[in-house]
Amino acid sequence: MKIRLGYACISETLTKVTSSSNYTYTAYQKEKNNLKLDQIIISNFLDLEKILTYNIKNNIHFYRLSSNIIPLATKKEVDFDYLEPYQIYYKRIGALINNHHLRVDFHISEYCVLNSVNQEVVENSIEILKYHYQLLEAFEIKNKVLIMHIGSNAFGKKNSLARFIHNFKSLPKYLQECIVIENDDKTFTIEDCLNLSKQLKIPVCFDYHHFKCNESSLSYEKIIQSWKTTPKMHFSSPKSKLKKEFRSHHDYINSDDFIIFLNEIKHLNCDIDIMIEAKKKDEALFRLVRELKYKTNYQFIDETTLIIK
Repeated sequence: MKIRLGYACISETLTKVTSSSNYTYTAYQKEKNNLKLDQIIISNFLDLEKILTYNIKNNIHFYRLSSNIIPLATKKEVDFDYLEPYQIYYKRIGALINNHHLRVDFHISEYCVLNSVNQEVVENSIEILKYHYQLLEAFEIKNKVLIMHIGSNAFGKKNSLARFIHNFKSLPKYLQECIVIENDDKTFTIEDCLNLSKQLKIPVCFDYHHFKCNESSLSYEKIIQSWKTTPKMHFSSPKSKLKKEFRSHHDYINSDDFIIFLNEIKHLNCDIDIMIEAKKKDEALFRLVRELKYKTNYQFIDETTLIIK
């Protein structure tokens, strides 16, 4: 069973490098500075190239792209072409990803609420999904993955799930084929996600930390079966065992808990990519690897890939 570890968006090792530089809507309204917007977009692309190059050199094969590569892209009031003028950057970055067989995805923000009771929010959510799809398409990513939560619990879970199903079925086919649902830490359990998965034929991304916050019946086998490609899972450690801080992410990963998790899934005997969701990003990933090498006899293929039996 091969496990590949990844991290999200920002490298703690690369100082002053970010693909998430922002131009707020408030600032844009005051300045209407399209040259500044253009410069920020190019800066984000150039820094994304640096991050991907760093990942390649350190054998990090799994990476979450930042949703903020293109500021203001989903604001209807800001009308600009974020695809054609930047083709040179999309092609260069896409070549890095595809030539080195990196696996990338997006985790859609909490502002994307497909099952909202507010139709304007639903429409904005669809635009957010389209934006992420278009970036992956511009990068020429074949296996497009958009991970999202089920969303709103207005008028109860049963009605909320029904709204999600209805709105999901109204999406264009190309978006339906990209969406992966993830269990959350308060409302929608892994059991809820698996029930939706059965009805909509979409994959489920299992989040271990969220499961510990919001437990239900759990079938790792059904999670794995929901995927046509290598399954993805998320792992983070709580900031504190105290109830008020348990839902927050720790800077690093508790390696003992991670070993317990690997023992729970090793019977599945299939490859799994695990996204490390820790505030210290790649530093947390490599610290976890060092501790695993000390505490276990796992076989490491490279800096971030291990075999468990």
